[in-house]
Amino acid sequence: MKESVAYKKAFQLAIKIVNFCRWLRDEKKEYELAKQLLKSGTSIGANMAEANGAISKADFSNKVSIAYKETLETKFWLELLAEVDLISESIFKELFLDADEIAKILFSIIKTTRINKQ
Repeated sequence: MKESVAYKKAFQLAIKIVNFCRWLRDEKKEYELAKQLLKSGTSIGANMAEANGAISKADFSNKVSIAYKETLETKFWLELLAEVDLISESIFKELFLDADEIAKILFSIIKTTRINKQ
């Protein structure tokens, strides 16, 4: 299966998110926010994996759309963690910029697939 750039970037982000959430739970004893970030941050890549196996253009577009929304949720949790001082500025910037880059790629894919559908 050919992996897209978006999928590869989402997978790499998921690894970073897992490692950060592990630290957040173990060192800061923050379980609920870690769980929320873990779910949204890993769901991006999972939905891209599903998009790779889509059975139609509509199915593909739907899965990419869900992945895009998960990037927005991930950015929300990161911003919240920054606001309550549970993430360093450097880690925040790295994760947020990664999520933002993926969001831009996914939004572009959504626009392209929906325009071509018309």
